[in-house]
Amino acid sequence: MSRIRILFCGTPEFAVPSLKALYEDEHFEIVSVISQPDRPAGRKRQLKASPVKQAALELGLEVITPEKVKAPEVLEQLKEYKAEAAVVVAFGQILPQAFLDLFTFGAVNIHSSLLPRWRGAAPMQRALIAGDKESGVSLQKIVLKLDAGDVLGERRVLLDENINAIELHDQLKELSCELLTIDFMDYLRGNLAGKPQDESLVTHAAKLEKSEGEILWTEPAETIHNKVRGLCLGPGTWTNREGKKLKIHRTQVVSKSGAAGEVLAIEDDGFVVGCGENALKVLEVQPESKAKMVADVYLRGYKLNVGEKLS
Repeated sequence: MSRIRILFCGTPEFAVPSLKALYEDEHFEIVSVISQPDRPAGRKRQLKASPVKQAALELGLEVITPEKVKAPEVLEQLKEYKAEAAVVVAFGQILPQAFLDLFTFGAVNIHSSLLPRWRGAAPMQRALIAGDKESGVSLQKIVLKLDAGDVLGERRVLLDENINAIELHDQLKELSCELLTIDFMDYLRGNLAGKPQDESLVTHAAKLEKSEGEILWTEPAETIHNKVRGLCLGPGTWTNREGKKLKIHRTQVVSKSGAAGEVLAIEDDGFVVGCGENALKVLEVQPESKAKMVADVYLRGYKLNVGEKLS
């Protein structure tokens, strides 16, 4: 078959490997890339291009960055590309039916969960917060209902008790490339049909709120640990110490009992804090306005005593 003309839609770093995989695959021709507009970043709030836009320009691809894809003038521009399919990877805008109707083969989306589990904005993080033992990435046909289209393929990842969102993110972004170069190609050739999702199994991955990052030491240690590893991509988790925020980046559940929020032990590689059930060893922290550091470095610079309470 001739090369398939593709419109690629993506924004964050997660989508960059997928863009490059399609660019390097001789079966595809990327006619244009759509990404979110440049946004202020850093302390000086200077405009910065998205990772996908930067990667696309390095590859010599045309990039457009409309505020709203649904705008009539944008849809007219996209129509001129005569793309046969659209590939969407963490783009960040709701796509209207008028957009989906532009493509002979429709539009497909890479979603970082095993659909129908964790439809929505933060699937990787919600899977870890919930303590799931398995996650993965799905290739689905896009329909107007959020993440509800037929599933064309998936790749699965077993989750151990310590994998965090950063590590899972890096695994899934590479597995996404397989879905596009193998499963998507099979679908375009007519060798693969989509599988409808079981609506009775749907769970929703709500958008993350900053307030979720506050640690409540009265919760079980496992609950707090899952929150720490799930929120490490942002907004992060934190506790109060001496009136200042102390961010908690890495933890380990230990079998120890004591008052919730009380420092129970100081050890070579961290400090142990009592929880509602069991206890949590804190292994990596970040004091307010300071860089991230392992707990033993923190303990050398910030005096911490057994019996002290974190709030």
